[in-house]
Amino acid sequence: MIRAYVYDGEVLAGTLAFDGLNYSFLYDSEFLNSKNATAISLTLPKQKEPFISPHLHSFFSNLLAEGNLKKLQCKKLKIDEDDEFTRLLKTATHDTIGTITIRESL
Repeated sequence: MIRAYVYDGEVLAGTLAFDGLNYSFLYDSEFLNSKNATAISLTLPKQKEPFISPHLHSFFSNLLAEGNLKKLQCKKLKIDEDDEFTRLLKTATHDTIGTITIRESL
């Protein structure tokens, strides 16, 4: 299973995982219990149960580059253009739209 950690600013919001068949996103318990923390997306409301899907949730897909920038990133980083999870891990670490970033480690 491949894991990535989703941060809202410098605060751990949850864990994104891919088991080869399904993607899952699970909010971190401290983030869930924080009254100041809001959901990372309207389509991913705060809940204790994981969001599970055979496709990367559109919120995370929308953090990825498209078109020529996608091709350039994949060529430079030697990433398969169809491997959205690895693309997310390698390209959504900073300078994303909004405050959400993806990290490979805590």
